[in-house]
Amino acid sequence: MSQAQSGKRVAILATDGFEESELSAPRAALKSQGVEVQVVTPEGKGIRAWAETDWGDIYEADKALSDVDVTDYHALVLPGGLFNPDELRLNEKALAFVRGFFEAGKPVAAICHAPWILINAGVVDGRKMTSVASVGQDLKNAGAQWVDEPVVVDNGLVTSRTPKDMDAFNAKLIEELAEGRHSGQHA
Repeated sequence: MSQAQSGKRVAILATDGFEESELSAPRAALKSQGVEVQVVTPEGKGIRAWAETDWGDIYEADKALSDVDVTDYHALVLPGGLFNPDELRLNEKALAFVRGFFEAGKPVAAICHAPWILINAGVVDGRKMTSVASVGQDLKNAGAQWVDEPVVVDNGLVTSRTPKDMDAFNAKLIEELAEGRHSGQHA
């Protein structure tokens, strides 16, 4: 357990259809560092994972989106999957929550299709990012510099492509959380 992470709290924002490993692996990595992790869902109810090719397990929520504030957390994780980010990018409360982390200079980590949420939150213009290939053009159209790399860090914003990049994603997430606020991380 890392002393630098003691007392830190991270939100994982997700809804039904998140890619299971993109929630379970970062949560386990953060917990192994002594970080308190809370799964935040739009309704505060359990959500169903998508496990590569079929529906997976139900994950219990710790909090409802309406019951949390950016000040409650040190960082935010956005799992991908196809259904989850497509739903959250149309949820104004979710977008406001995401924007709040950028405004506060707090680390945000998004993988796979999750950058769709960041596009709709209006926080990608001018940022160097990666994602699953199918979201690359969307990021370019929104003003991001998209690259095809396992993990990219841009002033506290961590992005990765797919579950095969999970080890690199988790390592950079933990590193950015340890570094804390980033003055270049802004909405």
